[in-house]
Amino acid sequence: MTIDISQFYQVFFDEAEELLAEMERLLLAVNVESPDAEDLNAIFRTAHSVKGGASTFGVTDMSEVTHVLETLLDRIRKGEMALTSEHVDAFLAAKDILKMQLDGHRNGSEVDQDAVADVRMMLQSLAQDVPVVALAPVAPAFNAPEAKVVDHSGGRRYRLELPAMAHREVQALGDELGLMGHVSITPLDKDRNAMVMTTHESLDDIIAICSFVLNPDEMQVTELPRLDDAQAQKEKAERDQVENDLGYGFFDTTELKPAAAAGEGYGFFQPLDEIRANAAAGSEDAQGYGFFQPVEQIRAAAGIVIETPPEEEKKVVKKEEKEKEKSPAPGAESSSIRVSIEKVDQLINLVGELVITQAMIEQRVDTLDPMVHQRLLNSVSQLTRNTRDLQEAVMSIRMMPMDFVFSRFPRMVRDLATKLGKKVDFITNGAATELDKGLIERIVDPLTHLVRNSIDHGIEMPDVRRAAGKSDAGRLFLSASHQGGNIIIEVSDDGGGLNREKILAKAQQNGLPLSDNMSDADVWQLIFAPGFSTAETVTDVSGRGVGMDVVKRNITAMGGVVDIRSAKGFGTTISISLPLTLAILDGMSIRVGEEIYILPLGFVIESLQPVPEDVKEISGKGRVIKVRGEYLPLVPLYQMFDITPRFNDPCKGIVIIVETDGRKAGLFVDDLVGQQQVVVKNLESNYRKVAGISGATILGDGGVSLILDVAALIRSSRQLADESIFSS
Repeated sequence: MTIDISQFYQVFFDEAEELLAEMERLLLAVNVESPDAEDLNAIFRTAHSVKGGASTFGVTDMSEVTHVLETLLDRIRKGEMALTSEHVDAFLAAKDILKMQLDGHRNGSEVDQDAVADVRMMLQSLAQDVPVVALAPVAPAFNAPEAKVVDHSGGRRYRLELPAMAHREVQALGDELGLMGHVSITPLDKDRNAMVMTTHESLDDIIAICSFVLNPDEMQVTELPRLDDAQAQKEKAERDQVENDLGYGFFDTTELKPAAAAGEGYGFFQPLDEIRANAAAGSEDAQGYGFFQPVEQIRAAAGIVIETPPEEEKKVVKKEEKEKEKSPAPGAESSSIRVSIEKVDQLINLVGELVITQAMIEQRVDTLDPMVHQRLLNSVSQLTRNTRDLQEAVMSIRMMPMDFVFSRFPRMVRDLATKLGKKVDFITNGAATELDKGLIERIVDPLTHLVRNSIDHGIEMPDVRRAAGKSDAGRLFLSASHQGGNIIIEVSDDGGGLNREKILAKAQQNGLPLSDNMSDADVWQLIFAPGFSTAETVTDVSGRGVGMDVVKRNITAMGGVVDIRSAKGFGTTISISLPLTLAILDGMSIRVGEEIYILPLGFVIESLQPVPEDVKEISGKGRVIKVRGEYLPLVPLYQMFDITPRFNDPCKGIVIIVETDGRKAGLFVDDLVGQQQVVVKNLESNYRKVAGISGATILGDGGVSLILDVAALIRSSRQLADESIFSS
């Protein structure tokens, strides 16, 4: 059976991107003065894993960069070289280059080869502790006598029984595992092979490398007894003889000394043609793609057989069978699969239609006699519960932690603060808070604008902060939390705060409408006007007046709201409120005249029928309702949508108290119909945008009902023109 390895390219691209993001996170968190050994090992492992995947899939440009990077990291983690900030900067630059190369292979985007060469030369010079200079070619280091071979004799021994795989893939896997230890291959039946590996690396690292080309669950792993000193010396002597006879190592890792490495292109890679020409065997096929020879020829040349004695292996298998009863098999912890977002969206749409169908069935059976149709009604009730559980389970598939967004900012904050000459401590909270994937992807750009503005405009220069009695380093907070049916994301800094007078002057200059008694909240909203900027000079960071208006427009398009709080000299907080998902919501059905509307339940506080003395008329301002000593604006929906109501008197209808953006109001409706889950359909793409309406849904009777946009209704209500009249 032949496996087309190209089908796994997308898996490699996704995993490589995750590994590069993890590398950046570790590099930004590492303590340069006193680095933790485990942190250094973790950084090394990410580079090694990227290199392993790139080598397996033939992505040579990435494997070359990671090889140089890996060599420098290895020297640092072994204590041969002290970690410096220059190293961290070089590693971050290398990560950027690898990401650029990855995007080039995945999307066909352009790769700056000059930048790649510069980074490789920089890493090489750091690894050798010498300046970067042009070096004359020397004899290939692959066969150089001063090469030092890593000896894994005496390490743990594992037997990896592989599933049926193409010969090329077995060779590629053996080559990569050979970087971690001594490997021998034993052919089995039906394109299956077994590898015996002696290594000092962990089993988890071995399985991670294998996972690039096969499913670890299909591989049987057995730990073999270690060889005693005499057996280990015999095995090493036999292996050395093979290497001498063939001219190159038997799946061993070679660490090149600086003198040898410096003269060979970046000191690590010999042209493939030279490797083939220098090898002892004659043909290209016999050389196994220029990396290693088929194991049968190696054994024939050396006259050796490296296999596990059957009786010894039986003992180990029995031991493994007992251990399997206590712990899961290797690779069992891999309990996730990659599924395209198109399939998830299709599943969500189907579940949405199922919810509508279930509502239709439930509405039909409501008219049946419960005594006659008891079993049918019980079945429908069970269907309702199962449908809701299924809907919640499917919706959770699209939910992703905010860490997916937050993890992008530490590097940006570090680079931008350095560029502006500022010191910034970046703090995140609530990274585990989950949000719909569709919203996660769309919130990245608005948050990027807000974080950049906080660093550029909010946090002061160190000398200014000292003069104000603050610490040199400003603090930038990024937090996320759930509040009802919404997620609240806040970007907060302890900088100088917004300047009211400066904003008003700029707004007047731009011809924006102003009033003499504008509240601070209204003044802060002026910065979202198109083309508004108080920056005195235009830079590549800010000052062009584009950004904040885009932020508000994008967030509004997601059904969200932006709010600003600021105190001069103490900092600014920008708060974004978003719905958790745009697909399905819990709604309250309300009646106005002959129309049925859906009110999102997350905005509802309570519903009541007021008494006449609690409803007051404000001359020229409409009506307000008194609720527990607090006067709230009364919003009659029949006026907002020009509908003939059943009741003109709020005391005969129902008032629903809602809250959004910290503001409360009473919605005056004719009647409450019920509560149900509704599938949100985009009204704008199917019809047009309607003021006060956020979407539409299909009811159980097949009719269409509009979903109210509570925030828009309250903002557009004329009773909010002067909020001062609502104070108790």
